[in-house]
Amino acid sequence: MSTPAELQAIGQLAPISGLLTDLGERFAAAGHEIALVGGPVRDALLGRVGATPDLDFATDARPPAIIEIVGGLASAIWDVGIRFGTVGARISGRDCEITTYRTEQYDRDSRKPVVDFGDTLEGDLGRRDFTVNTFALRLPQMQLVDLFDGVADLDSHLLRTPGRAQDSFDDDPLRIMRAARLVAQLGFRVSDDVRQAMHEQAERITVVSAERVREEFMKILIARDPSTGLELLVDTGVADFFLPELPALRLAEDEHHRHKDVYEHSMMVLVQAIDMETMHEPVSGPDPVLRLAALLHDIGKPKTRKFEKDGKVSFHHHEMVGARMVRKRMRAMRFSNETIEQVARLVELHLRFHGYGTGEWTDSAVRRYVRDAGAQLVQLHKLTRADSTTRNKRRAAALQQAYNSLENRINVLEQEEELAALRPDLDGSAIMRILDLPPGPVVGEAYRFLMDLRLDRGPLGAEQATEALLAWWAARR
Repeated sequence: MSTPAELQAIGQLAPISGLLTDLGERFAAAGHEIALVGGPVRDALLGRVGATPDLDFATDARPPAIIEIVGGLASAIWDVGIRFGTVGARISGRDCEITTYRTEQYDRDSRKPVVDFGDTLEGDLGRRDFTVNTFALRLPQMQLVDLFDGVADLDSHLLRTPGRAQDSFDDDPLRIMRAARLVAQLGFRVSDDVRQAMHEQAERITVVSAERVREEFMKILIARDPSTGLELLVDTGVADFFLPELPALRLAEDEHHRHKDVYEHSMMVLVQAIDMETMHEPVSGPDPVLRLAALLHDIGKPKTRKFEKDGKVSFHHHEMVGARMVRKRMRAMRFSNETIEQVARLVELHLRFHGYGTGEWTDSAVRRYVRDAGAQLVQLHKLTRADSTTRNKRRAAALQQAYNSLENRINVLEQEEELAALRPDLDGSAIMRILDLPPGPVVGEAYRFLMDLRLDRGPLGAEQATEALLAWWAARR
């Protein structure tokens, strides 16, 4: 008789029951066993339909046999992970990874795991990261396997390891990051021994490649509640070894307690930026660039902190210092150049709004704001609004109203002047013809002059722009 947990999992997996049955019967006919494992089974038990779109399977068959068995069923097969025992296949429109039972561990001085094939499902499940990921559904019987009380841990929202946490993290240090990811994704808490092991073995994360650490970090950041996962990494000291700028935000308060905890402020800005993804038009799904900028927008403060004579604390130019720090750290984490520049630009511009004061916005200031933000204007809107964490309701309302005014003015100018395509009134060819110049640096200088003129005075037309260019050229010569 099926248990309630089995019935729940089977019910949630009904849309792919045909795929599971066909695959199970094919492996059984070839004399092998196969089981659906890990995240798909866990999410079925949690009722998270479609939360794990890709399907993971474990089998006693070796890779050549796997390829032969799925050959007539899959529309495509790839073997990029075959030396680790994994065969990828596209089956019934779903991406599947079928992996030979295995054990794996990291050499103390290596960034790559050593993989040995195993022979039993029980042995394979026992080497997995957390009990909530040790479920398996034997195929084609659709029989749930729960050897480590994973159902109880799911009910308790608890993360435990199948064996000793220290041994688990020592075998694969990336599991330290994965613990924080599951906390952020599923709202779980870690057991005391997991937390202790994370603290004791935090430095082990340095043996994992920067690319794999970055991948887990970004899964945390785009999760439902990233702040809980990030706080776990900071509290256990793990963040010190891959993102030390984050725990550094926990500045010691001055003796008068006159400035905020920058770390807590940054976490609040992250939470509010996530809200802005759906509250501010145009709405979006999880925005990695916006979330990175929100988390890191103040990382320049520790280096720029200064105690003034009046007892106040200042952080002059922390946005410029922070942008440089962002570039350096993100390069070390192997982010793409495009992503690095997008995040750095938002960090660099996040205070620009406050620099205009509370007076009337000039057209020139609005044009420059739009020009400097470029394609990231909407993200800058959202970040700037999220950066208001004051508890003074009157001040908070005034800041939001001021930004409403700015956005409205941008919209008006956008309609009047096509700000998104902001260009000088004369292009490079016209400049060379008017000034009788060959291509070279001077043409670029003239172009920048005309761009500044366009930003200050709006569209002039070719005639007025030519007069201004000739006057500039005469004064320059």
